[in-house]
Amino acid sequence: MEYLDEEKVRRFLDLDALIAAMRQVLAEFSAGKWQQPVRRVLAQNSGFFGVMPASGKAMGIKLVTFYPGNASSALPTHMAVIALFDPQTGEPLALMDGRYITEMRTAAVSAVATDALAAPDAKVLALLGAGVQAQSHLEMLRRVRSFDEVRVWNHHPDKAGRFAEEHGCKATEAEAAVRDADVIVTATSSREPILKGAWLKPGAHVNAVGASRPDWRELDDDAMDNVVIVDSYEGAAKEAGDVILSGAEPFAELGEILNGAKQAEPGATTVFKSLGMAVEDVAAAKLVYDASR
Repeated sequence: MEYLDEEKVRRFLDLDALIAAMRQVLAEFSAGKWQQPVRRVLAQNSGFFGVMPASGKAMGIKLVTFYPGNASSALPTHMAVIALFDPQTGEPLALMDGRYITEMRTAAVSAVATDALAAPDAKVLALLGAGVQAQSHLEMLRRVRSFDEVRVWNHHPDKAGRFAEEHGCKATEAEAAVRDADVIVTATSSREPILKGAWLKPGAHVNAVGASRPDWRELDDDAMDNVVIVDSYEGAAKEAGDVILSGAEPFAELGEILNGAKQAEPGATTVFKSLGMAVEDVAAAKLVYDASR
């Protein structure tokens, strides 16, 4: 069984193909074509260890750790490995590093959501957070929208300043970043709301990708009092603090929007609450495996 380290994963993972694969697998998931239990998570010291299996057109499992405290060190906050199996025979096919896949498939799913829900002429992007996910979202969202202006905020202004200098955007306060923005990404390790609904302009689209625990949140109640889209109803009900603590009722899974089973009203303010799913990791790993062959 082959092992693909992060260098090889980076070499073989085509990002445009990844967006297309995420669009397809999300639609298939909401159509009942994949099996996927809700992620099992164990608390360990100051971090979390998650187990994420899925099977459908491909079969595999991701083992992932999330240690928020690593943000102050040289280690990533998220680390993972993905094992891929043949769904016809059960044969182990490959084991690969999952850190880069986690990073890029999360942003690719947000790109799919943005393409489906944001205004076609969206021009202003606000990034709340200046870490790995802010960088990957900037790269991936630019593949589905042409932004004239990008703003960034971070709890640590110096980090936002470095991000802005590196990526040619503007560092600012959170409210100033969000006001009049067409697309907003929240990608922080915050446990309390950092995005207020009062800041959102009508018709804005939010990709909320942090707060992956049932008692954490990034968005206040006003922000959640909009059209809420989730990746999985079951996952959101058990893991998404933004949904659980606000009492929001999700309007649809993203896959239902992609399937045409449901449609948000034109001009609606939308929030996509992304938790990340095993089907995304397995589909991305299959892309890497196929390219490596």
